[in-house]
Amino acid sequence: MAKGKVRNHIKALRAETGGMTQSQLAEAVGATRQTIIAIEQEKYAPSLELAFRISLAFGVPFEAVFSFEP
Repeated sequence: MAKGKVRNHIKALRAETGGMTQSQLAEAVGATRQTIIAIEQEKYAPSLELAFRISLAFGVPFEAVFSFEP
């Protein structure tokens, strides 16, 4: 079975929420800025817990932040 890809809209959501920085998001979710960068660039798929923390930080449903492409 081929691997899929986790997609996200973090960069757009950061811009829509008044320009939240990667560092601010990282602090809000208990991650490092480097982790946020890797997730944003789709080089790293976050743990389920971290993904939910990110969606909560933006105040939007999980599906508004992340999607999966088989």
